[in-house]
Amino acid sequence: MPRPRKPRTCVCPHRAGFAAVFKPAGTPLKDLEMLRLAHDELDALHLCDGQGKTQEEAGECMGISRGTVQRLLASARAKVAEALVHQKALAIAGATADLAPLPCGDLS
Repeated sequence: MPRPRKPRTCVCPHRAGFAAVFKPAGTPLKDLEMLRLAHDELDALHLCDGQGKTQEEAGECMGISRGTVQRLLASARAKVAEALVHQKALAIAGATADLAPLPCGDLS
């Protein structure tokens, strides 16, 4: 049985570990359900919908198969749609240190 986790003090406990949190205006974050968008889901969404790349091109950029891009994209789109329609917070997970920069160029 693992040892109990020590209590931690965070400046913003609802955002701890996330790169960004988007939420409906006028509702405190603590009152909202939060959906978590993984960094690879965001990358797939950005490459395909933001930059207009095909799933195959996005897969080459990310170093994964087209099928994996398709699954990531479907998951990301579903989470974004649910957050918008049902007024939920959308938390974007921060990039981990082992992720290499994309070979496809600028993400902006």
